[in-house]
Amino acid sequence: MATDYDAPRVTESDGTADRSLEQLTASRKESQSPGVDVDDTDTAESFELPGADLSGEEFTVRVIPKQSDEFTCTGCFLVHHRSRLAAGGAQQICRDCAF
Repeated sequence: MATDYDAPRVTESDGTADRSLEQLTASRKESQSPGVDVDDTDTAESFELPGADLSGEEFTVRVIPKQSDEFTCTGCFLVHHRSRLAAGGAQQICRDCAF
């Protein structure tokens, strides 16, 4: 079926210009959901507060030593690949800290 995209569009609001304020308010209330959808699994118990006691927790992190093609930035002290080294200067500074 061919569609004429140049024709004026007819919307529902064009026919509702003569409706009263009470009818508009009633139709608005009908279109809204009666309550808020709450996910039972998303509770406040899943959030950790700042300063929480983590003394019983054990964290294991695998530390990889600095590679031969990496450098430690003297500005932010992060390890970067040598392609991130800012041009010029005697200090080893990454491109982010150079600007």
